[in-house]
Order: sequence, then C-alpha cells, then structure tokens
Amino acid sequence: MVARDLTTDLTALAELVAGGGVLALTGAGLSTDSGIPDYRGADGKRRFQPMTAQELLASPAARRRYWARSYVGWPRFAAAEPNDGHRAVAALQHAGLVGPVITQNVDGLHQAAGARNVVELHGSLTHVVCMHCGERYERSTVDAWLQLANPDFDRSADGPLRPDGDVAIAESLIGGFRLVHCVVCGSDLLKPDVVMFGESVPKPLVEHCFAQVHAARAVLVLGSSLAVMSGYRFIRRAVREHIPVAVVTHGWTRATDEEVSVRVDAPLGETLTALAAALTG
Repeated sequence: MVARDLTTDLTALAELVAGGGVLALTGAGLSTDSGIPDYRGADGKRRFQPMTAQELLASPAARRRYWARSYVGWPRFAAAEPNDGHRAVAALQHAGLVGPVITQNVDGLHQAAGARNVVELHGSLTHVVCMHCGERYERSTVDAWLQLANPDFDRSADGPLRPDGDVAIAESLIGGFRLVHCVVCGSDLLKPDVVMFGESVPKPLVEHCFAQVHAARAVLVLGSSLAVMSGYRFIRRAVREHIPVAVVTHGWTRATDEEVSVRVDAPLGETLTALAAALTG
C-alpha cells in the first residue's frame, strides 16, 4: 500500500463528508474506547473464537457454557457508554452530513449517543430470542430469570470482557449453572437476538442496506476491518456503483486502495471528534 500523509487524508475526508449524503458503516473498532474489545487486532488477525449458532444448538452443555460466561459479562457490557466516536457520528448526522448508519455492532451505543436511523446489521444483545418458537424477550428480563435460577453463582469474575459481551470463567463453575426456559414453549433454546457466527443476516435486511448504499453519495467506513463479507459486500456494491468510499480505522482493513478514495489509519474517537468539530462548528 502506498504511504499517505495523514494531514492530507484528514483534509480529503473532511471534503468528502462536507458534501453530505454520507452512509456510515461502523464496526467493532468504534466501540473499543467504550471498553468493548474487537475481534481482531490491528494486524487483522482474529483474537477470539466466538461460539457459533450451531454449537449453541448442539447441546445443553454448550448453552450452559455460553450463558454462564454471558451472565458474568452482561453487567459490564450493559454499563458501557458511548464514546467520542459515537457522539461525533451523531453530531455529523444531526448536522445533515451523515444519513443512515449501518452498524455491525450489537451494543446499541449509536442510539445511546443520539444517532437516528440506525440499522443493526447483526442484531442487538439487548434482546434474547427462543430458537424453538421465536418468542423475543428483553435481555434484562432473562438476566433476572438467570439470577433467580442461580442465586449462589459468583458473577464477579475479573477476566477481560470479550466482544460478545461474555467473560472467560473457570470450566469448573459452568457445570452447575442452571439454564432458564422460554415461558411460551418451555424450551431452553434461548440465544441472544444477534447474528452469531454460522448464521446469515436476513435477506430483506441485506436488501434494505443495499438500497441505502445505492441512495448514498458516499460511504464512510468507521472502525471495521471489513474482514467478513457481511459488511464488505456493501463496499463492493458502492464501488460497483461508482460511489466513493472512505475508511477510518486503526490498523489493517480488507478494502484495497482501488476500492477506497480516502483512507485514515488513526484512533477513531480523536479523528471523528476533529472531523465533527471542523464541519459542524
């Protein structure tokens, strides 16, 4: 990749966004300043191997493992607050420069920062769905059930929070963890209402996002390596329709120089705050 001058890139980024009609596509790198880690390091290599939907379906033991770890991590995940990057995106949106936001994140921090018209491509950890009957519950409700079912379970493990909102805990603690059941059908096949690894984004939602790309004057990628096709396909579509693409992320990204008009490799919060200040006063 040809080296670029950062100042030039920031100037080009401001010029691109100043024209308005920008669709934002955001990834895990935007939420790391809020204490939620991303899946990949700056080198693009995956640091965590999340549980797949197939594994979750396979056995009660797998579900105990998932829910025990998630039960420990949920209070910390739920306590995360928007950072400067989220607030900058909301400011650019309120100024009429950024339109819809497609986020690959499942933390709801865009909305908490005041952003509107946010498409949660991979769902949200704030809800739980029964894989048997389709009933949906608020995560806070399921968390209360888990507390009642596991009154003596220690959820104060001090391990690091992981991208899925869980925490690695000793296997010896997992065997005694009690699952809860859907009150409609009685099944214990509960999963977070997110697109887990091994699942696909619903086709109507993908088509809706493609329509947003088609309507955009430019696409701004924020904090995403674009390593998975789930997000990268929108960049490919933008390039095919000759819509300029800008990428602001810290580290490696799958997008090539042929696909990207502007590339800024820098911390998200600082960069976006400066961008919003320059364009909105």
